[in-house]
Amino acid sequence: MSDTQETNYNLLKNRFRGYFPVIIDVETAGFNAQTDALLELAAITVKMDENGFLFPDQKCHFHIEPFEGANINPESLKFNGIDIENPLRGAISENIAISELFKMVRRGQKEADCQRSIIVAHNATFDQSFLMAAAERTGIKRNPFHPFGMFDTATLSGFMFGQTVLVKACQAAKIPFDGKQAHSALYDTERTAELFCYMVNQFKKLGGFPHIINPNE
Repeated sequence: MSDTQETNYNLLKNRFRGYFPVIIDVETAGFNAQTDALLELAAITVKMDENGFLFPDQKCHFHIEPFEGANINPESLKFNGIDIENPLRGAISENIAISELFKMVRRGQKEADCQRSIIVAHNATFDQSFLMAAAERTGIKRNPFHPFGMFDTATLSGFMFGQTVLVKACQAAKIPFDGKQAHSALYDTERTAELFCYMVNQFKKLGGFPHIINPNE
């Protein structure tokens, strides 16, 4: 029997080589993760059913106060529609937001018996850079995420559908997308989570995973 046949790929811990995927999205006050404020953060974990299909699971969402000395680009605020002075935002400190995110992720990672978590995001380098910068600023230990590895749904949807823009990729996957709610971290994370799960599940349905190697080939 081959190693592939012995491995139960209907367990999440085996599907991504021990990694626990966590879909995230951020809204910011600029493009520089070191100097510009992180203003909103959302994350969704995933679970796998007994047949090996992936679904969104737990979620968290935070409005975040700019860190001390953070740069605020008015053009970025105009783009994402965030009013940082609005008390109804219910914004909290980066320290609380990152701490609560890490708790949720570590809990899901442990339940799935995974070794480490990995960020899933659309144009993932941007989101990862802001999350990692915030984690470094707060000094919170036990960061569950791989320091540089990531799954980029823009790349994956380009491969699957020939579309790299989130709304276009969702349309190709027949996932409803309301443009008026776009650039809300929670809404974009929910759609990205649906898209990621759809692509993983569709690849499985098409017989692409796991690939059983025939030793006679």
